[in-house]
Amino acid sequence: MGRGGGGREDAAELLQPLFETKEAKGRVAYKLFAGTIMVGICLIWLYRIVQVIPRGGGDHDHDQEGRSWVWIGMFMAELWFGFYWIITQPVRFNVRYRLPFKDRLSSRYEDKLPGVDIFVCTADPVMEPPTLVINTVLSVMSYNYPPEKLSVYLSDDGGSEFIFYALLEASNFSKYWIPFCKKFNVEPRNPEAYFAQETYHDQEWLAIKIKYEEMKNRIESATAQERISREIRDQHKGFLEWNDKVTKQNHQSIVQIIIDGRDTKAVDKEGCQLPTLVYMAREKRPEWPHNFKAGAMNSLIRVSSEISNGSIILNVDCDMYANNADSIREALCFFMDEKTGHEIAFVQHPQTFNNITQNDLYSNNNHVVSQLAGIGGYYAALYCGTGCFHRRDSLSGRKYCKDYRGNRDMEANKNFEKKVHELEKVSKVLANCSYETDTQWGKEMGLVYGCAVEDIVTGLTIQCRGWKSVYYNPERKAFLGVAPTTLDIALVQYKRWSEGMFQIFFSKYCPFIYGNGKIKLGAQMGYCIYLLWATLSLPILYYVIVPPLYLLHGISLFPKVSSMWFIPFAYVFLAKSVYSLIQALNCGSTIKIWWNLQRMWMIRRTTAFLLAFIDISIKQLGLSQTTFVLTSKVVTEDVSKRYEQEIMEFGSSSIMFTMLGTFAMLNLFCLFGAIFKMVVVQEFGVLESLISQVFLCGMMVLINLPVYEAMFFRKDNGCLPFSVMFKSFVLASLACLIMPMI
Repeated sequence: MGRGGGGREDAAELLQPLFETKEAKGRVAYKLFAGTIMVGICLIWLYRIVQVIPRGGGDHDHDQEGRSWVWIGMFMAELWFGFYWIITQPVRFNVRYRLPFKDRLSSRYEDKLPGVDIFVCTADPVMEPPTLVINTVLSVMSYNYPPEKLSVYLSDDGGSEFIFYALLEASNFSKYWIPFCKKFNVEPRNPEAYFAQETYHDQEWLAIKIKYEEMKNRIESATAQERISREIRDQHKGFLEWNDKVTKQNHQSIVQIIIDGRDTKAVDKEGCQLPTLVYMAREKRPEWPHNFKAGAMNSLIRVSSEISNGSIILNVDCDMYANNADSIREALCFFMDEKTGHEIAFVQHPQTFNNITQNDLYSNNNHVVSQLAGIGGYYAALYCGTGCFHRRDSLSGRKYCKDYRGNRDMEANKNFEKKVHELEKVSKVLANCSYETDTQWGKEMGLVYGCAVEDIVTGLTIQCRGWKSVYYNPERKAFLGVAPTTLDIALVQYKRWSEGMFQIFFSKYCPFIYGNGKIKLGAQMGYCIYLLWATLSLPILYYVIVPPLYLLHGISLFPKVSSMWFIPFAYVFLAKSVYSLIQALNCGSTIKIWWNLQRMWMIRRTTAFLLAFIDISIKQLGLSQTTFVLTSKVVTEDVSKRYEQEIMEFGSSSIMFTMLGTFAMLNLFCLFGAIFKMVVVQEFGVLESLISQVFLCGMMVLINLPVYEAMFFRKDNGCLPFSVMFKSFVLASLACLIMPMI
């Protein structure tokens, strides 16, 4: 009887899923709340239609036709605000969270775990220092996963011998670091991050720390001297690939297998097998398009298929290290679930960072993840380019079909037939510039070319081939990266993202066209939340400029406080703001973090998004081409100090700072000018017709307090340059003076 009962329990265990899906609480309540917001929005639209021509304030009597166009502009801005809010609702209605059961995975499939290939991408040894890169490599080499089934590939798009040298050093250090991590269950397994947060433990801890510091010093010394000694060069044949003709944009393909995971002698100091470690620099020639990161990823897919051919691929940026040693096992719960695992193409983790200030000065961390979790609720999570586990079949262009059962053939499949030099020779061909000629690479296979955000469009094409994707946000973050520590870099990053996503909307990959009938309408709308970021700049720009100018001259653009029409305006603003704050607090944020987020969204929409909108408009006319901007991971000591003190970093003459300064000064002039007229001159009479504009203008002034501080009070290197302040002052003054003539 006991044995029979145990058999039934085993059968029940087999039926238990490897992950579960939970719906977010309060969905019905939110739908009711959203319904009231929708009513308020419709009433605002109705007000603009019914009250076609506004009444002037005070003794001013401007041309009615000109003011009608301003009124129409307000209506168009509010129409777009309302439409954009509507497309955000399906994902908010459908928030779901996934929870894997890695213990069930281990009990069922420990001896059948698939091979996992990990791609780490770097592009510039100056902006992405070698020590930063190898810390990420060491963190992913140290996963709690069978090393014989683990292969790590470093793509060096800069073709730098210093990155190669650093990787050699890391391969030697890994013989000590990996067993140390597994013996003491170390977290995180990035040496730099680990030693920064841990103090002295014992002699073994001290010994491994000394080894790490010695390795780091050797790498940094070689990089600073810009030379690698002959003694080091003689230690590995790979250095023969570099000569005086090799440059960042002009070099042959280089593939070096540094650790051969098939070799029984490739072991750590405890005698345990080491994972495979491969260096790759794809061929680059000035006359050949290299397609940025997408080209590097596609080369990695081909090279890895020849060497290890893991069924699962993890790709991370060089600054995004592994923060959870069990992340692979958790991700496999989604891929290997008996019921739905075979349908899943990729598992995306959120981008989180290890250098966030106490109040998240530049709002880099995504504290409120309901939108991403919401689109994940449609099994249509966005591929974000890093921190993502892929099924090799789906990434290589395979279409999903109901008969597909990839889970049955996912075990490691390394190439045991060829020797190391043979694998390197064949792999070099796969990384050549000409290999993709007349093929489907960059179209139907691998990452899609021709877009600055190749990751988003690639994820969309995979889903449109029938695959599903999962958004997974574990309590312990799987990956931690380096967030921008200056406002300029943060805005450049958002400009690139918003520009690339807006480009997708105007391409054949527009979700409403390309995804029609292939993914759900809610998922299509979810994509457009991000694809239409750039368009938000226009109504925001209108609100930032026009109401303040009309306030300065006593012309009301909103209903009086005593009017019933004032209620929907007040309700929509207050309800959305209060909900946003409550949601942020529930997600672990603070009021200060929430306020910084409001500030940064305003700054992004009036600078980065606006420039992205302009650039894409120019590109649609065929006047420019897609470019890729790499953001630096290196900052000076004084910049780091100001960042830690949460002092905004300006310090350059960027056009975005001129725009930001102009809008800040414009609202300051208009607010104080209007107050002066109302209080001192008593020109406007009744305040109630202008209270909405006073409030909007006042909010803009509060948001821009760090800008005023950088203009007038700060004397450090991070303040706004005088040239920016002067241009902002002149442009804002001209706007105030010219407005009465319009």
